[in-house]
This record gives sequence, C-alpha cells and structure tokens, in this order.
Amino acid sequence: MKHSQQSAPAPRRSVSRSIITVIAEVLLTFAAICGLYVAWMQWWTGVESAHVQEETRQQVAWAQPDAGGALTIAQPQQGEPPVQPESARVGELMARVYIPRFGDQWERNLVQGTSLVELNQHGLGHYETSQMPGQVGNFAIAGHRNGYGQPLGDVDRLQPGDAIVIRSQDYWYVYQYTNYTIVTPDDGSVIGSNPEHPGEAPTKRMITMTTCEPKYTTPTHRWISFGELAYWAKVADGIPQELAKEGPDGAVQFVNNEKQSFFTSIGSLAPYVWGALAVYALVFAAAAVAWRWPALRAIREGRTSLPDTDIYGWLLRHQPGAAPVRWLLVLLLVFAAVCALFQWGFPWAAGNIEFLKQMSNYVTI
Repeated sequence: MKHSQQSAPAPRRSVSRSIITVIAEVLLTFAAICGLYVAWMQWWTGVESAHVQEETRQQVAWAQPDAGGALTIAQPQQGEPPVQPESARVGELMARVYIPRFGDQWERNLVQGTSLVELNQHGLGHYETSQMPGQVGNFAIAGHRNGYGQPLGDVDRLQPGDAIVIRSQDYWYVYQYTNYTIVTPDDGSVIGSNPEHPGEAPTKRMITMTTCEPKYTTPTHRWISFGELAYWAKVADGIPQELAKEGPDGAVQFVNNEKQSFFTSIGSLAPYVWGALAVYALVFAAAAVAWRWPALRAIREGRTSLPDTDIYGWLLRHQPGAAPVRWLLVLLLVFAAVCALFQWGFPWAAGNIEFLKQMSNYVTI
C-alpha cells in the first residue's frame, strides 16, 4: 500500500490557483514585452540607424584622407571657405559629423531634411532653409536625443571650445561650440540665418544643433546648441588635429576606427523570423514522427497528474519529442516572436500609439 501511495499521481491543483497562475503569466508576459520595447527603443533603433548610415556611406565614392599614403594633419586654410554641397536632395548624404566630446567612435551621417525618415534612419538632418557648411549665416541641423542612436543624446556634456567637425566630400569644416539655450518647439528663430539677432543680416558662420528636451520624458522643449566656424581644411591634406592621435610608432592616426559591429551588419530581422520558424517546422515534424507527444501521452495514461491550467506549460506540453526537444521548440517560437516584435510590432506601436510616440520621441524636431 505504501508503494502504491507514492507512485500515484498528485491531485490536480485548485481552479483558483490556475486562475492566479494564468493572470501571473499574462502580467509577466506584459512586463517582458515592455522591457523588450525599451530595449528596442534605446538600443535596436540605433542599430538599425547605424546600419542604414553604413550602407549610405558605402554608396558614395568619397576619398579617404589617407588615400595618398601616410595620414597627415590637414592644415587650416586661408580665405573664403568653399561651400559643399551647394545643394542637396532630401535624404541625400551631405556630410559626416564628428564630435570628439561624445567619444572617439562617435560619427553620424548628415542628410538633407528633418522629417522622421531622415532623423530615425539617417543620423542627423539638415534644415533645408538654413545655410550650407561654411556659409555666412546659420548651418542648422537636428537629431534625436533619445532612441534611434541618440545622435545628440549628450549635448549637455558639451563645453565651450569643443570641436564639431563636419566632413563634406572634399572639405573639413571645424566649428567650435559656444553656448546653448532651451526654447519651446515653436521658436523658429534659432534656425534662422542670425539666431543671435533675429531679423538682422548674419555676419558669423554659425552652426546650430537642435534636439529634444527633456531627454527621457515627453519632449516639451528643444535644446539648442550653438557654435562658430574656427577654420576649414582640405580632405586631400589629411584630417583635422581635433580628430587625430599619435600611434605607437609616432604616426598620425584617425581616432575613429570606423569598425562596424556585428549587430549593425544584420540589417533586417525578417530572415531570422522566417529562419527560426522554418527550423521549428522541421524539428517539430521530425520529433512528431520519432517521439510523438510523450507529455500528453503520460497524462492520458495516468502516469502524470492532470496539470494546472497555464499558458506556457500548455505550450510546452503540446510540443512533440523528449523534454530537451520540447524546450528547443518553445525557445525557437520565443526567438521568432521577439524578432517579429523588433522588426514589425514595436515600430508600428511607436508610430501609431500616441503615448508611445511621445515616450519614444517619435516626433519631428
């Protein structure tokens, strides 16, 4: 009798406990999705933006500063700065931007236009009505402060005299940061030709960078950073001193190694979604033929007690094969679901659900 009692299946838990289990699983799933959304917003949007920027750079035939041999320091030039580009189409690459204060590896593309397409995917955007690099007036650019690679996420770290380096196809324009102000979104004077004295003719060659304020909550204002042109140089002559460092052998080196990370090289997650589902289908079919559904069979035959009602346990039990195979199948489904959320679900939510738009800074600058 003692042996019979020990081998008998345990009784099924109460209905109330099953309800609590399902509610807990739903809440935990919701919390996981919220955490994944934050990861998508803070990290993956930047990965996607970096991928697009890298592709854009590869599509243009811009010469490297060291194309002629050893890298050298480009000396400041005298005279009127050349204007390049003189014009640009919306979405077209105008320049590459370097701000050493943000880190040696900080680099962003600058394209024409400041719509969500430009700001979310291409790095920084140039206000079409503002001046071009090097011109007298105001060269005004915009970028996200949070998410999408947060190109201007550290504007509050800038100090007077910090370099803001603009590289067009053939020229370097080295600006120096001067000061900042915080304005409401409807204050367009900051991107006018003379933001210091609106309405007057410009006399300086200025740069203005606009981004959202505050950084992590609904952006109610704009953080405006100003700078003035210090000098210009030729790309053919090398790199600006502000972007140079001394190598082990005393040679001049570019501080930015321009290496692409593994995640940046991925691009679309769609192939991973379909690939995971294809592997799932193959393993599912093979396991169904080889083992059938041992977990369900054990319940039917009375060797295992009837389990509680729960979501993930139900999903695991309804996979064919031995326990390791069932876990593998569930993990493949979870992986495909996470990739699908990153690829399609979260972008849709950020663009269509109002409070997520605000939380994600999914608004134009």
